[in-house]
Amino acid sequence: MSTEKNLYERLGGAKGIAGIADDLWLNHTRNPLILQRYVNSDPEKVKRLVREMLGAGTGGPETYTGKSMLDAHRGMNISEQEFNTVVDDMMDALAKNGVGPREKDEILSIMWSMRKEIVHV
Repeated sequence: MSTEKNLYERLGGAKGIAGIADDLWLNHTRNPLILQRYVNSDPEKVKRLVREMLGAGTGGPETYTGKSMLDAHRGMNISEQEFNTVVDDMMDALAKNGVGPREKDEILSIMWSMRKEIVHV
């Protein structure tokens, strides 16, 4: 029987993911390339949805209560540059929270798997 921790546990569980979500929000709202996308957003709601999505998507007990990626981004016409900027902001948030290279790669794979539901929809 494997005793290897899942990605959720390796990210630090709920507490680790909360720190990542907080730093991701800060990165997005300080980033001139995507800041305008967040000016009318409710910070607590966005961070809650990020916590839910990261938790559910990495093997945690959380349930994601938001819209599908396609429904959430439909009509926004998000560019490749904006998507890449969001990915960069996430990688920075992960680094700030001491996340290792293996875990960063796994998160990157998850983000890239959602790309077609976010970019130019």
